Amino acid sequence: MFIEKGGIPEFDFKIRDHQEIGELHGGINFEESVTIAKSRFVVLKKEIAKLHRALIQYMLDAHVKKGYQEIYVPYLVNSNSLKGTGQLPKFEEDLFKISNEDMYLIPTAEVPVSNIFRNKILKSEDLPIEFVAHTPCFRSEAGSYGKDTKGIIRQHQFDKVELVKFVHPEDSVQELEKLTGDAESILLDLKLPYRKVVLCSSDTGFSSSKTYDLEVWFPSQKKYREISSCSNFGDFQSRRMKIRINQSKENIFCHTLNGSGLAVGRTLAAILENYQTEDGSIVIPEVLVDYMDGIIELNLSS
Repeated sequence: MFIEKGGIPEFDFKIRDHQEIGELHGGINFEESVTIAKSRFVVLKKEIAKLHRALIQYMLDAHVKKGYQEIYVPYLVNSNSLKGTGQLPKFEEDLFKISNEDMYLIPTAEVPVSNIFRNKILKSEDLPIEFVAHTPCFRSEAGSYGKDTKGIIRQHQFDKVELVKFVHPEDSVQELEKLTGDAESILLDLKLPYRKVVLCSSDTGFSSSKTYDLEVWFPSQKKYREISSCSNFGDFQSRRMKIRINQSKENIFCHTLNGSGLAVGRTLAAILENYQTEDGSIVIPEVLVDYMDGIIELNLSS
């Protein structure tokens, strides 16, 4: 089941994909990233880099206004942290491991943020606890070679603004609706066409009891692409991490939820494509103008 929101833009000119638009502006460079690292990395420059940074700051500010507490966390975690959230052992091949160390680069901020309360007992009156964090994310993308090789849709390193909640079991169903709505609000504010998809049980991750995917429209591909996945993990993670709630008679396991609010690179790509003009200029979404120091459009001549 899915619900579409926002009208799909119509263009009376030949549309460009986000890579071509970025290269026209001298703001997206893949050759340099291959020299520095290897394929599936990117160097962002000039106003494109500034737009990327503006998106991060805007997302953080928007979620803090909704009551989330901003938090900064390590980009390296130990194996116990990854076991706690369910990445290990099942998804080990997608992780970047540090040689001769029990340390891994994080695949998402969910891992370090969720482990903050590992082996802790929370007070019921303090719930829900809501965090928002911006981090780079690192994924080997094992088994995905040949897919999405063009552009910045699928990279080894990308940025996300992540939402994480610790809630009472009785509240987790409605808290997932709220978290998903908070992620949706970014797309609504940016006026990007998207759809909300409820995943069936066969598509839901093994650790999640319910998941919504938010998918944004890419004109060059003529299809929606995932930009956020919002999940209720029930007590799956809290049992692994031993995160409990202090009740009057006995301690119970809390429920954990998380979702992207949003994936920054994909949001950037969606803006470049949906806000493009015939000459390759990019109209800046209204909510980002102040973050771009008043710039309302990125012109090729600038």
